[in-house]
Amino acid sequence: MPVHCQQSPVLVGSATLATLGALTLYFGEPSSYGKHTGSLATAAHLSARAAWFLQELPSFVVPAGMLVRQPRTLLGPPETVLLGLFCVHYFHRTFVYAFLNRGRPFPIRLLFKGSVFCMGNGLLQSYYLTYCADYPAEWYTDLRFILGVFLFILGMGINIHSDYILCQLRKPGEIIYKIPQGGLFTYVSGANFLGEIIEWIGFALATWSLPALAFAFFSLCFLGLRAFHHHRFYHKIFKDYPKFRKALIPFIF
Repeated sequence: MPVHCQQSPVLVGSATLATLGALTLYFGEPSSYGKHTGSLATAAHLSARAAWFLQELPSFVVPAGMLVRQPRTLLGPPETVLLGLFCVHYFHRTFVYAFLNRGRPFPIRLLFKGSVFCMGNGLLQSYYLTYCADYPAEWYTDLRFILGVFLFILGMGINIHSDYILCQLRKPGEIIYKIPQGGLFTYVSGANFLGEIIEWIGFALATWSLPALAFAFFSLCFLGLRAFHHHRFYHKIFKDYPKFRKALIPFIF
């Protein structure tokens, strides 16, 4: 174990993530943004683009700040590569997805909560990979790393493609809802959520770490529940919504 690593923050942070995931399932209510936004008449809010940028930014800035301090080599140690994958995801979420988003205005109170979560999770994952992870030289050929990175890239591809489909549903200025078509939306209502869940399961496998496992569990709970509520929303407002389409897992759920 690297000498700079303190186990207490890692254990507390991981336990907090897992607890948040369990509480999300226990209460079972959708977060009040996007399709599930309540009245904005009295609530302070920002545009979806500004809100998503500000919310996701800490998850990129914190690990990127640690990453640039690592040794410059063509192919660094596994922990540096894995931290780089984390940064790649949040670079896209912060600087690409946020500016393609055409969603509804975002409540500032949820923006604050989301930013705090992103800051904490970004710090937890990057702290572990920078100061605690100690992979052997042969980790690049380990099946956990190979399969995990494959799932991460696959999930990110699904997530980006699905988000692109959603962003193209509306023309600028439109506020109506439409049924997403194409890609994994052919089979599930939450294709974008499924992609991100696969990503973080792959990340947990590739890092073989408690913080990443806790984050994957949280993502499964939070995004899985959101996919369920999206699925129910679509069935409620579209009488012709495809009956065979599931919420999150093709042909199953």
